[in-house]
Amino acid sequence: MRRNKPLSMEDLLKELKGENAPQEDPNFVSLEQLFNEKFLRGHSSFESFEAFLAKGNFQARTHEEIKNIEGELFDRYIARETDFRDWKQMLEAAKKEHEASKGKPS
Repeated sequence: MRRNKPLSMEDLLKELKGENAPQEDPNFVSLEQLFNEKFLRGHSSFESFEAFLAKGNFQARTHEEIKNIEGELFDRYIARETDFRDWKQMLEAAKKEHEASKGKPS
């Protein structure tokens, strides 16, 4: 990958925070893009994914962090606060809606 050129301190910090992922992978979609205001308003009483997670005392900003909280407790929270039965169903619906919205004018 970048073995030929040393990373600057700024690039290293971005990489450690996971902020380089969107530039490196053109198919990368952030949690905020997937679970945007329109999606959340349509499927819950929340306006942001951050507020959704905060109410359940869950903390995640990246896909990797969300994988660490997946489980029965998270699924029960999703079933209670959204019109989905679990995380898998919610994630799949968000991906489908995001794909369907690509290329459409806002």
